[in-house]
Amino acid sequence: MKEPSEITSMAELRAEIDALDLRLVALLADRARFIDRAAELKPAEGMPARIKARVEEVVGNARTAAEARGMDPELIEAMWRMMVEWSIAREERVLGKGDGI
Repeated sequence: MKEPSEITSMAELRAEIDALDLRLVALLADRARFIDRAAELKPAEGMPARIKARVEEVVGNARTAAEARGMDPELIEAMWRMMVEWSIAREERVLGKGDGI
């Protein structure tokens, strides 16, 4: 992977962005597998899909990481909230709906 300053053409830049996009999708797929495992583990611990404090912790962690890397924390928060809601819905299909803690 090259640094953006090392890239000399739009074709090369687009190839790097496309490679990053593939890596991001792979990471998100890995995250989804962990969500699936959470849905398997939560019943034994009496946990619902939505744990409000954990949602806020995850979003806060993402915001902090964004700020440390010079990203817009509002954008990252919006993206993470969407991803977390998708993840909770995925868990709820396995666990059934319940009240958040």
